Amino acid sequence: MAINFPTSLDVFTDPTASDQLNLPSHSGQHTDLNNAVEALEAKVGADGSAVTSSHDYKIAQLEARTEGKILQVVRATDTTERTTTSTSFVDANISVTITPTSTSSDILLLWVFRIEASGSGNSRGRFQITDSSNTAISGAEEVTVGMNATTTNFHSLTMTAYDSPATTSATTYKGRFRSESATTIRIQNAGATGQLFAIEVSG
Repeated sequence: MAINFPTSLDVFTDPTASDQLNLPSHSGQHTDLNNAVEALEAKVGADGSAVTSSHDYKIAQLEARTEGKILQVVRATDTTERTTTSTSFVDANISVTITPTSTSSDILLLWVFRIEASGSGNSRGRFQITDSSNTAISGAEEVTVGMNATTTNFHSLTMTAYDSPATTSATTYKGRFRSESATTIRIQNAGATGQLFAIEVSG
């Protein structure tokens, strides 16, 4: 019979002990088996197959892809309380340096910290992730958190940013913050460790 694989699965006739060699056809059985094995081999593919429909070729193409893979993670921590009343951005004393393995890599940045605000009137803290020259990274240019200062307010924040430095040189990122109205803004690393992650993602 003509086989259907790989379009559909075949149904073969199994001979019994009492069957004659010509019913079902003995040679036909061998032919069907040979055809089925050949179809399976063609579907799977030989090692290094260039046949684009074979599994060997498709798997090799998937394994060769590198984009979107995490290549390295660098973390910085800070356990010291940081405060400011400045209305201009100042360093939060947390930074991380990462050396990308490729100029096509992107860097995912995560700054995790807890803040406290207190003082007279409403107070607002502003936060950003920058490079070493204090240029804000896209996606983390400035986040504002407002508080009612009649009580002490705590907020846990996670800031994210994504940078494409296009370099294999060491690159530094840092957290910065400021007060909007000269009230005291505290980053409470003493009670909850601040963390800044730089994650290299293949491009």
